[in-house]
Amino acid sequence: MFLYNVTITIDLDVHEDWVAWMREVHIPDVMMTGMFISYRLSRLVGHDHTDAEIYTTQYLVKDMAHLLRYQEEFGPALQSQHRERFDGKFAAFRTVMALVDHNEKL
Repeated sequence: MFLYNVTITIDLDVHEDWVAWMREVHIPDVMMTGMFISYRLSRLVGHDHTDAEIYTTQYLVKDMAHLLRYQEEFGPALQSQHRERFDGKFAAFRTVMALVDHNEKL
C-alpha cells in the first residue's frame, strides 16, 4: 500500500473557504474515482508561516497501478479545478510514500 500525500500552503485570507471546499467538493470527487481506500486531511501545527496555513491530504491507495491510473485519468482535471478556484493563493507539492507498518484495520 502507498500514501499519496498532497501538501498545500494556502493563504490565510482563503484558508477557511479552502477547507470547506476540500471537505465538501474536492476530496469527495477524488474519493469517487474509486482509486483510493481512505483519506486524511491534516493541518500542520507550529510552522513559521504568518500569512498562510499548511495542510496535508493523504490518500491511501492499494497499489501503484491505482495511483498511476488516478494520476493519468483523474488527477489533471481535479488539479485544474483546484487551480482555477484558488489561483495565486496556494503552493502545492505531492509525494508518494510506501506504507511500511500501521495499526489500522484496512
